[in-house]
Amino acid sequence: MNLKGLSDVKVSTLPPVHQWSPPFCGDMDMVIKANGDWIHEGGKIKRPSMVTLFSRILWKEGHEYFLVTPVEKVRIQVEDAPFLVIHWQWRDTEGGLTLELTTSTDDVLLLGKDCDIWMASFGKEERPYVSMRYGMKALLSRNVFYALAENLHSVDTPEGHGMGLISHGKPYLLMKDE
Repeated sequence: MNLKGLSDVKVSTLPPVHQWSPPFCGDMDMVIKANGDWIHEGGKIKRPSMVTLFSRILWKEGHEYFLVTPVEKVRIQVEDAPFLVIHWQWRDTEGGLTLELTTSTDDVLLLGKDCDIWMASFGKEERPYVSMRYGMKALLSRNVFYALAENLHSVDTPEGHGMGLISHGKPYLLMKDE
């Protein structure tokens, strides 16, 4: 996949990558770092619109990630989560008070309706994640997670009792009682 000559176009809709079955064309020197940076041939991609463009054609198979077009599929590396949640706000919805999450690639998710949240280990730390399209996930940035920590309250879920969030009428356990 040649990156040269691509325009700085903002992509607002998702292409139907789930319907495409192009042949595998090899590996691309691209890494999505654990901090959310997208690196191509050793250099950070500095244009947010380019990162957003690539995020729209990102596909996951098993534990591998690919950039997919109708005619080619190239493998890239992802250190942790390919998406990063950088903004949040509460919204009144038909399902009740709902947490709206926005990623650095302009994906907007409604917790309890479009996605779920959980804690998981990465290295030696517990990190908060939300589900994304095609079996992918997004990491909540530290700022977002710390701000949400101020909104935790007592919840009961099938996983147990503890501190968590209720969004769109659905409880999420983030810190289990000992």
